Amino acid sequence: MAEDAADPRSGGATGDAIETGVRSDGDGDGPDADEDANDAYDGLFGAFPYAFRSSDSVLFRTYVVVGGLAALATGLLFTLALVVLIGETIGGGGGQFSFVRAFFVFVGMLVVAPLIAPVLFVARRIRRGHADRRFAAVLAGLGYGFLGSLYLGALISAPATQQTLPSNPLLSTVVAGLYALPRLAGLAPPLVVAGAMALVARRW
Repeated sequence: MAEDAADPRSGGATGDAIETGVRSDGDGDGPDADEDANDAYDGLFGAFPYAFRSSDSVLFRTYVVVGGLAALATGLLFTLALVVLIGETIGGGGGQFSFVRAFFVFVGMLVVAPLIAPVLFVARRIRRGHADRRFAAVLAGLGYGFLGSLYLGALISAPATQQTLPSNPLLSTVVAGLYALPRLAGLAPPLVVAGAMALVARRW
């Protein structure tokens, strides 16, 4: 009997220990799988309510609302502008006009993507079980910074006919200095903030 208890092939104590001591993780059953299913979100639009209710950062929650509305408004503006552009160039064939339309869509994506990126990064991190309040707050701050960089870039790249100086002397000096920069320099602030956003999400 002692030999039977020590032999795993006999179904004794050691065999039971081997059988009950190893659990299979590949079947997807159990409370962890149910919790993952409940915490999952469906697509881009589902990430916003999921991130809002799952994050502990108040700053990030405010950005979910503000950034979502800003992305929606920006997307609508670019869509309407694209419709107008297509209407104005519909008489001219392909070639240059097709390139202009494609470039316009590309620019729109470059503007909208960094607006929604903080929400997507945080939602993915929470879903993977690595919720971090500081991470969410930093990305929210960068999201607000990107909104500010868009305004700054618009000032730098404003045409001369649309340049106006504020009445405050200090602000007037700053704005005049921004107007004096090359118009292509208006791309720098959004690109810098977007790059910082990607770096934080990758290296955190």
